[in-house]
Amino acid sequence: MDHDTMDDLDQHLLRALQFDGRTPFSRIARDLGVSERTLARRYQRLRTLGLRIIGLPVSSRLGLTRWLLRLHCTPDAAGTIADALARRPDTTWVTLASGGTELYCALSARTVEERNVLLLEKLPRTPQVLSVSAHCMMRIFVGATSTWHATRFEPQATAATVDSGSSTADPLSLDATDRVLFTELARDGRATLPELAAASGRSPSSVQRHLDRLRGEGALNLSVDFDPQLLGYHMATRIWLNVTPAHLRVVGEALATHSQIAFAAAVTGTSNLVASGIFRDPSDLYDYIDQRIGPLPGIQNIETAPTLREVKRLVPGVT
Repeated sequence: MDHDTMDDLDQHLLRALQFDGRTPFSRIARDLGVSERTLARRYQRLRTLGLRIIGLPVSSRLGLTRWLLRLHCTPDAAGTIADALARRPDTTWVTLASGGTELYCALSARTVEERNVLLLEKLPRTPQVLSVSAHCMMRIFVGATSTWHATRFEPQATAATVDSGSSTADPLSLDATDRVLFTELARDGRATLPELAAASGRSPSSVQRHLDRLRGEGALNLSVDFDPQLLGYHMATRIWLNVTPAHLRVVGEALATHSQIAFAAAVTGTSNLVASGIFRDPSDLYDYIDQRIGPLPGIQNIETAPTLREVKRLVPGVT
């Protein structure tokens, strides 16, 4: 199945799931004017093509700090280093770019010690790593994760898709039931209440109360993971921007309204804004830079790095 066989109903279903991944099929079917059985069949077909609804913890609400690592490696070792980073429980995604010598990695750290073990001890002692830069995510404008497979089908971000990284509230404390729910929802964000109740040893009503709390407190996001190539988008690209401080918020919030952008965040470092974009081809990327980024104020420099291979993606963890 390629994008030519993805009809309007498939794409409407993806949009509805992106708005809320746990919306009952009965409600979506009613809104789309089809039977619930038809919609369920479409959903199962999309799942065979790799569709996943994934429950993701919001780092800022759980006392975690998000980091983006950018490594330059020797060509013979980049794949091995990427695989090693992918095995770490504190990494959520790892990708290779720029001819296979540049590696990106998203890391969630609860303490300075956790961060420093990797940045100051392990990576500097790896001889094949030529350089490492670590960028703290100060403000996430759109995207609970830094993955371009979490394709946004709606032009506007919703509260359910944003991990601002700047919550002033105290970190939300989790009990054993919450941790089980995060684990189960990471496998299937649409797991039913009876399934979640069986896994947690709690009643369905208790599970519903926990879900309502996690979502109401902004600690749980639901992400749609679907290969954009099946929709005709064959060029995933990391975009690094250097923006004048006076315009950083304006540009970040503008990117959040662009359907091509799955993730955008203000970060520390030479480039102070990073985004993940999904495009049909190089011409589509050029048009986006020319027509959407070009007119934005305060942009001093732009760098693009197409993705070659995803080693790990959308693997949330709560510790």
